[in-house]
Amino acid sequence: MNSNSEIIAIGSDHAGYSMKEFLISQLVRLGFKIHDYGTDSDVPVDYPDVIHPLAGDINEGKVKRGIILCGSGNGAAIVANKYKNVRAAYCWNREIVKLARKHNDANVIVLPARFITNKEALKFVETFFETMFEGGRHQRRVEKISANL
Repeated sequence: MNSNSEIIAIGSDHAGYSMKEFLISQLVRLGFKIHDYGTDSDVPVDYPDVIHPLAGDINEGKVKRGIILCGSGNGAAIVANKYKNVRAAYCWNREIVKLARKHNDANVIVLPARFITNKEALKFVETFFETMFEGGRHQRRVEKISANL
């Protein structure tokens, strides 16, 4: 996985806090720079309070790609996908991760922290950063995702 000193946005609610901290430690070790949007503990928080700022920064181009986590992943994905330039993909196995990047040019990976292990999460994140968008016929489809927003 080539970091190119890319800044990665990462954020979670309390259910994803432990996994987020694990991922941060591994990504830093691999040479990535991290912008941590929180949360900072396992004390309950409302996931939109964390995800809105992260998705907003990706939407505005301040950060290129991100990782978001919550208990199921569903709520975080719903919030992130409200932003025109965010394509947040809910991922629970490597094939889904690959397709999200190859066919959808996903710029945010959403992980269900209560349903996967840290080891799986790291594999999914590595796959997310290693897989390139195929373009071609998929480009026009991606353009249509936010065309009417």
